[in-house]
Amino acid sequence: MKSFSKLCIPIGLETLCYMLAGMVDTVMLSTVSDSAVGAVGTANTYINVFIIMFNVVASGMIAVMTQYIGAGKPGIAYQAMQLGAAFNAILGILLSLFLGIFSGSILEIVGVAPLLMEHADTYLQIVGGGCVLNALIPIFSSYLRAFGYTKQPLAATLLSNGANLGLNALFLFVFQGGVAGVAAATVISRVLNLGIVFAASMLLVHAGREKDRMKKREVFGRILKIGLPSALENALYNAALTLTIRFMNQMDESGFNVTARAYATQIANFSYCVGAAMAQANAIITGWQMGRGDYDACHKGTIKAACIGMLVAAGMETAFFLSADVLVKLFTDDGEMIRLVKLLLAIDIILEVGRVANLVFGQALKTSGDAVFTTIIGVVFMYICMVGGTWFFGIRLNLLAAGAYIGLACDECARAVCMFLRWQSGKWRTKGFIRQEQEA
Repeated sequence: MKSFSKLCIPIGLETLCYMLAGMVDTVMLSTVSDSAVGAVGTANTYINVFIIMFNVVASGMIAVMTQYIGAGKPGIAYQAMQLGAAFNAILGILLSLFLGIFSGSILEIVGVAPLLMEHADTYLQIVGGGCVLNALIPIFSSYLRAFGYTKQPLAATLLSNGANLGLNALFLFVFQGGVAGVAAATVISRVLNLGIVFAASMLLVHAGREKDRMKKREVFGRILKIGLPSALENALYNAALTLTIRFMNQMDESGFNVTARAYATQIANFSYCVGAAMAQANAIITGWQMGRGDYDACHKGTIKAACIGMLVAAGMETAFFLSADVLVKLFTDDGEMIRLVKLLLAIDIILEVGRVANLVFGQALKTSGDAVFTTIIGVVFMYICMVGGTWFFGIRLNLLAAGAYIGLACDECARAVCMFLRWQSGKWRTKGFIRQEQEA
């Protein structure tokens, strides 16, 4: 089994590449217009809302696969992958058809700013129509990572990002494709990514040859035990974020505030990727150690990962704030926009420190089997702090986008404290599949 750093570094680089792809899209789209940037950022928010059901299987798979790998039963991990791929393929096809056909109606219902509507509709129709790719890529990437193969998903991301960059340039500057060109490049690059992780899974992991098996119904039940609460949490988070974006769209008719959020998010994502990588790496090791029954190592490793993540996030976000005048000019020369994004990055220092703690402790709790708690805490604080805070600080107190970010920061920090206290309580030690089977 690989050490934390050998898992974390490739996952971090992969996440960074993913973030860079989004930043490249934003920079290239800014040559079209600021409204194109805001439209694509808004459309992506709503795509994430509709594809959240893929997490029912993807998040539950990690817990099942890693715990049974740790217990020396890789054949059951193979069963989990098969079931996950079949479920997500069917669901992905249905959602692709829905988003491709009803994109305009969806955007009208959620109240997208009029200036952003045309670009957002185009992007949602093309990228949303290809969301079956979003359904399958995490399945095979997670399967590889669960067995310690982290370089192959990284290679897939690097190659697909390179393809995305080249196709963006071709469609934008040669064919003058605008938002439609960027959307097409995104879909094509994801096809490449899926092909690579699928091939690597079949060639490198041979768990299907192992004789360890359970009834498929039991395996799928274990996946759903983790996946359903996790997916519900993510669904409610995205619904809350949708309401937050809707409030931000109401702050001005031009989409100025929501566009500032899109720019700030692109910059802040670089620190987010560190926390996400640490959370994913720690979750894999947590699953392995839960399968072996090494609970003390789980506890110490998770505390260490959270502390390092918070320090790194604070340092990176502070650096981004101090260099904001230069960074934001990569996207726009509008002085008012630069000032607003810089203010958002200042608030984001606190937000990202809370987010990384929330991610590390939350993912560890889910992988251990304690997913219901994270969902309950998420529902309470994301609607009180994120949605309620955006309305109160952003609209009622007229702080606009800055008020929305204050609400977001309150949400992440409050949940981080609750996740830490739950982890310290040790109740997660009784939630593992292997331990429950032994006790039964």
